[in-house]
Amino acid sequence: MKKTISKILALLAMSTTLYSQKIDAQLLPELMKSQPEKFQFILDNADRLRVQILYTQINRDAFNRPSFQSYGFRINPNEYFYPASTVKFPASLLALEKINQLHRKGLTKNTPMLTEATFERHTPAKTDTTAPNGLPSVAHYIKKILMVSDNDAFNRLYELIGQEGFNEALRKKGYNQTRIVHRLQVGMNAEQNRHTNPISFVDNQQVVYEQPMVTTTKNYFPSTPIKLGKGYYNDDNLVNEPLDFTQKNFFPLLEQQGILRSVLFPKSVKKEQRFDLKPDDYQLIYKYMSQMPTESTFPNYNTKEYWPTYCKFLMYGSDQNAQINPNMRIFNKVGDAYGFLLDNAYIVDFDKGVEFMLTTVILCNEDQVFNDDKYDYETIGFPFMKNLGELIYQYELKRPKKHLPKLHKFKMTYDK
Repeated sequence: MKKTISKILALLAMSTTLYSQKIDAQLLPELMKSQPEKFQFILDNADRLRVQILYTQINRDAFNRPSFQSYGFRINPNEYFYPASTVKFPASLLALEKINQLHRKGLTKNTPMLTEATFERHTPAKTDTTAPNGLPSVAHYIKKILMVSDNDAFNRLYELIGQEGFNEALRKKGYNQTRIVHRLQVGMNAEQNRHTNPISFVDNQQVVYEQPMVTTTKNYFPSTPIKLGKGYYNDDNLVNEPLDFTQKNFFPLLEQQGILRSVLFPKSVKKEQRFDLKPDDYQLIYKYMSQMPTESTFPNYNTKEYWPTYCKFLMYGSDQNAQINPNMRIFNKVGDAYGFLLDNAYIVDFDKGVEFMLTTVILCNEDQVFNDDKYDYETIGFPFMKNLGELIYQYELKRPKKHLPKLHKFKMTYDK
């Protein structure tokens, strides 16, 4: 217990900054200690669980302009975690930005996007039965990404942006530690992921933009190997060695919430940190980040597989029968893979005048063996997410505010 207290005190002393603002490291441990029945296990095992939390308060002035104060727990930009599907959020933004910056007549986010396959293990995509017109597009891929975290939709945007385009665009905006180097779920090797598919955009049977296969020549892998755990399964065989994450994606917590803030409150960040989005691009992002899959017409999701609070880990965990707060909306992007569970969220209660950003990661892999399908999401991860969201929400309800926020900007009209 003494060692645990010493570690917490050492973490409190860490100087961490976001947008040149020092992050307070005392509030979150104090709040969690106030509910030991929910958080003592997390506090006692925070290092092993690789927990990081970033909570940002938003205060409005008389003109509704926001200011921010961030609070952290174990924030460490150098501690690796697998970001899973959270990388799909910047992919959505960069795909919209690329469309806007190409300046091609007839090319919009709704223009049909046809993907070819000319390199090993690449696959084509020329139809989309979930779209109203049966054709894929950047806008429809983003809709599927933000509502249900569709993997194929991300892969198609990755192919449009390109590995080098993806990483260089983020570095240009100051997100220097993020690296996105592979597609998801398809198991391609590094060489296959360096190559991206030929793509054409077709408007009224006329090709308005063509992009050939692009090959990245730059190396985005870290020089120091990243290995976690004590074993992993390769097919059905247990390998008693740490799993190598060196050639996998990384998206640190500070940059996750930084990108979220730049989209929600673009005027609050430097111009070079913003994405080149049009007003209706922002509306599309806000809508589908907060729309529940049961509110979608195209795609028309099976409600047993995609329940109302699907992908809303903070506040609801994995509870398929959760009682939904009708005044609350969660604008977020989650991830889960290799035992890592993540949520990057902006949570609002329109009735109570509550708004805050909350971003967190936890490793749910008690046996330290990867790829064994024995992760502790249900017993550790989801309860932690739900409890954490509720903890901060209740704190926000009681926190004095000089001016309640006017949140009309975030009130969306959903499909149904």
